Amino acid sequence: MVTKEQRRRQLAREKFERQQQRRTAEQSKARRRNSVIAAVVAVVVAAGATAYATGSLDGKEKSKTDAAASPSATTPSKAPDPCAKPGAGTPGKQQWKTEPAMDIDKSAKYTFTLQTTCGDIAMALDAAKAPATVNSFKFLADKGFFDHTKCHRLTADNIFVLQCGDPTGTGQGGPGYTIPDENLKDPAVAKGTYPAGTIAMANTGQPHTGGSQFFLVYKDSPLPASYTPFGTIGADGMKVLQKIAAAGAAAPDAQQNTAPNATVVINKAVVKQS
Repeated sequence: MVTKEQRRRQLAREKFERQQQRRTAEQSKARRRNSVIAAVVAVVVAAGATAYATGSLDGKEKSKTDAAASPSATTPSKAPDPCAKPGAGTPGKQQWKTEPAMDIDKSAKYTFTLQTTCGDIAMALDAAKAPATVNSFKFLADKGFFDHTKCHRLTADNIFVLQCGDPTGTGQGGPGYTIPDENLKDPAVAKGTYPAGTIAMANTGQPHTGGSQFFLVYKDSPLPASYTPFGTIGADGMKVLQKIAAAGAAAPDAQQNTAPNATVVINKAVVKQS
């Protein structure tokens, strides 16, 4: 007999899958729209026109919408902002065509620290089980890719995560390349629950589509083992994460992102060998 709790978790997963499908459909529409725009621009240039078109794509990367834990039907709430004002600076716009060459020691220990406006969140990374992911994060952190970026999504209904890593703050940004899925058979997530304290990759809902977006789990969350788990959050970092979660989330925006009420900005992100 299915219990009420099992049914609630099943509905959460089904809702998540439907939202993933909608995001994939929106992504396809965006690609078709940009293809039409590119064709029109080519005709204009051939005719000697001086007009030009601008948009969210630069022609060097594919549009993708990263999805992590479902942007579920979070009940809008409002609480005092527990965070400080961001430091001076703006997110970078640098992009890369391919993932970086392997440059880490897979047998070494690495830490990933987010120096946020709400406090520092330190994480231990698992280079042995997720080497491509850890290598990518070290590369991006060393380039300052995460600096001055907002954490753009907080979910607080059945799935409990804070999502970060998008310099555009829309849920659609990334580094220009993708990395392979890793560590999906880890016993910690294989049974369909990502435990509190996990850091994992977001993706588009399709295999091997992770980029720079990641999510921090602040409470056990029912999710399929489709998101690379690559580290764990320390005790002090969990306190910061709980403070952010306690401030609640706003109503969903056009991209179905539920922004945290707390002003969570990563002033500086650092990956170092410990």
